[in-house]
Order: sequence, then C-alpha cells, then structure tokens
Amino acid sequence: MHTIMVTGGAGFIGSNLVHYILNNTDLKIVNLDKLTYAGNLESLSGIDGIDAAGGRYFFVKADIGDFKAVRKILNSYKPSAVMHLAAESHVDRSIDGPADFINTNVVGTFRLLEAVREFWISLEKQEQQGFRFINVSTDEVYGSLGEDDYFTEETRYQPNSPYSATKAASDHLVRAYHHTYGLPTVITNCSNNYGPRQFPEKLIPLMVLNALDGKSLPVYGTGQNVRDWLYVDDHCRALMLALKGGKPGEVYNIGGKSEKTNIQVVEDICMILDEIKPRPNGKSYREQISFVDDRPGHDFRYAIDISKIAHELGWKPHESFESGLRKTVSWYLNNLKWCKNVQDGSYRRERLGLIK
Repeated sequence: MHTIMVTGGAGFIGSNLVHYILNNTDLKIVNLDKLTYAGNLESLSGIDGIDAAGGRYFFVKADIGDFKAVRKILNSYKPSAVMHLAAESHVDRSIDGPADFINTNVVGTFRLLEAVREFWISLEKQEQQGFRFINVSTDEVYGSLGEDDYFTEETRYQPNSPYSATKAASDHLVRAYHHTYGLPTVITNCSNNYGPRQFPEKLIPLMVLNALDGKSLPVYGTGQNVRDWLYVDDHCRALMLALKGGKPGEVYNIGGKSEKTNIQVVEDICMILDEIKPRPNGKSYREQISFVDDRPGHDFRYAIDISKIAHELGWKPHESFESGLRKTVSWYLNNLKWCKNVQDGSYRRERLGLIK
C-alpha cells in the first residue's frame, strides 16, 4: 500500500483531499500541517476511526519551511508522492501582510523541494520513476482576463497581488526542480474552490455566516468581477488523476466551467437561504447586501480552458454551480459549531486588504 504525503492537509482543499483519498482509495496518508489560523484539526473529524481501523492516516504538526522536520517525516513514512497544498491563500491577507506569503509560499516551497529532492535521490531507480511531486496552484498566477478569452497552460504569468506573485514563484521553483534536477513534478492551476470546510474569510462562507447573524453582506466594487467556481470534490478528483496519470513536467489547469459574477454568487446564496433558512421577519437576505470599496488591484475575470486535462486525463467537473452551492450552504448551516470553533479570535469576519 502506497503512502502519500499531503502538505496543508488541515486546510480547506487539503482536508477535503484527505477525506477524498481515504474514502475512495486504499492509499495511506501522512498529513503535514503547521496548523495556522486556516488549518484546523476539526476539519479532519471522523478520520480517527479510519486510522484506528487500518492505520492509514497519520498527522504530523510541522512547517514545510523546516528542512530537518520534513526530511525526518519523509524518511520515516517513505511516501511515493507529495501533494503540496500548504500555502497562505487569501488575497486580502496578502495585501495586509505579504511577508507571511513570501515565507510560506516561496521560501517554504523551496525548503520542501530541497528535502524532497534529497529523499528522492535516495530511492531506487524504479521508485524514483514512480515518484510524483504535485504542486497545487491557482489560476490567479495568470493575472486578469478580458470578457471572452480563457486561461490555458500556455498563458503568460502576470500575477497582480502579493498572493498570486508568491504562488507564481512557487510554480517556477517546482518547474525548475524538474528541469534542473529531474524531480518528477506536476503543476496544477485551479479556479476558485468552494465547498465544505472553507475558512470563513472567503466569499461564500463569509456571506452565509454574515447573513445568519444579520450583518452586512459586503460586495466589492460593483460586484461584476467574474470567477470560475470549482466544487472542491471535483478538484480532488482532478488532483488524483494528475497524481495517477499526469506527465512529469506538465501543467494541468482545473476549472469548474461555472463563471459567475460576485454579485450573482451573493444573490444565489441569499435565494437558497430564503428558501431553507428564512429570516424571522420574512424579508429576503438580499436586503443585507451592501457595496463597499473595491479590492486594490482587483482582477476583473478568471476563466479556465480545461481541454488539456479533459483530453489527457479524462476529467470534467461533475457538480454544477447550482447543485454545489446548495450543498455548500447546507453544509455550513449544519456545521455552525465547526464555523465557530475554527475562528480562533484573530479573525472576526472584518474587512481585510484595505491599503492604509
């Protein structure tokens, strides 16, 4: 039975990936996570039973930037692949404090790559050939689109925020370690993820929780910025296909084929809440929508051409935005205790990313 090392497995996409792997494969997982504000072991509840039953899941609290700690984990668990999801990921936070993003996304990825390269060199030739390093990145590295075109794997990098710049740097390092050292790497660039276990600073959980609390639903600018929304389980399926069939040195873009303006997303959330959790006064949650100053350097549109991953790996999204959003809103309504517990007090759903 092969072992996969997942970095950042207590975060949003990482925890969903851990659940997905354990529920759909016979692989073992070692989860390396620093447990920052956005990484919480409550997102991994229910996994202890799997661990006790089959010894398939192991958690290690560690920093990807700690070379010695990562080296020890690699030598102890001897994974056949590393799926790298550990990252600072919120654009607004990167505007307020870019240093953490540089330390984790750039320096951390470099030190992780160094530890992985050392481990990979120590493997037998056949094990080296079967090894994979999957770097999970974002479509934001490509910058902003006009109204009609799409990001492809050949689109030039033009990051416009400290967050996307650090993710671009991470991608470049991973690419360099393949071409320079031969490390078998695969890079994936995904569109906006949504679904269960997302930290409440992101748009969809923030809107749900603010709506329930009777707070304002802040929409940046005019709300016309467009994002391609990808349900997190669809993303997990794509990552597993990239792990199994992705060619070393290749890049695969993963999108949900669900373009929505920000105001459409917020209005759709209000519509679902009006139906399944109506306000006591009978009025629509839409009354709580407010328009606020736009994010500095706000990219207008992201949209992904998924032709490559569809043709080469046979992947396409299963979830429509409508069905995925309804599942997501229902999950938060049914897991309000989780939402409360993951907010440690350092973040109270205040506006981030304003240049002062």
